[in-house]
Amino acid sequence: MTSRDLRTPFNVEFVGLTNFVDVLTDPDFLQSLLTTAVVVVVSVPLILVIALLLAVALNRGIRWGKAFFRTVYYVPVVTGIVAIAVVWKFLFADEGTVNAALAAFGIDGPAWLADPFWALPTIILLVVWRCFGLVMVLFLAGLQSIPEELHEAARVDGASSWRRLVSITVPMLVPIVLLAAVLMTVAVVQVFEEPFVITQGGPLDSTRTTAMYIYDEFGFGKYSTAAAASYILFAIISLLSLIQFRLLRSRT
Repeated sequence: MTSRDLRTPFNVEFVGLTNFVDVLTDPDFLQSLLTTAVVVVVSVPLILVIALLLAVALNRGIRWGKAFFRTVYYVPVVTGIVAIAVVWKFLFADEGTVNAALAAFGIDGPAWLADPFWALPTIILLVVWRCFGLVMVLFLAGLQSIPEELHEAARVDGASSWRRLVSITVPMLVPIVLLAAVLMTVAVVQVFEEPFVITQGGPLDSTRTTAMYIYDEFGFGKYSTAAAASYILFAIISLLSLIQFRLLRSRT
């Protein structure tokens, strides 16, 4: 690779792998990778579980208003991320709606966006809420392809709702679950707008993801560092996708 920054835009020098070494030894980049990993590890399973439970409820348990609930759950998917993030920022402000609701029950709410302990969970909660609607639609399509006779036979044999879910529904949905896991992992690894709008990566860089690190480095005029970090992020996404698609192929 070459070395180039804002101070010397026309001075291009070949530096080999130096940029990658600098990025991989940068504590800020490693911290951003850890933050991104936490977001992925926590949010993706939550998205899958919540989407599956809601899909099952909409497909079987709810007898009225199915179209209404499907629309409500899907609205965050088609709403602008920035608009949602701005609303989320007001909801979780120190004197926002969430703390006001907690105060009504005598609970002193924390500084959600100013406390490093609570800031990242607040971002993760937004990511989950924004993404589960898409996965729910995928699961609904899969549930409607499962023969009703299987559930009827299990019900006649005395299987409970939980047993039918574990023994019939989930195994039949494995290919769709793995596909949803791939899609959500790729999307969440690149999470940027939520922390950028709500916390700007703070407090104390506790919500600064890898995508934000790349954005900041480019903004500081460190084009070489930003490019190297982008290649590393692309390699991580490609590796995760390859592993998940291999798993998907083995299950289908």
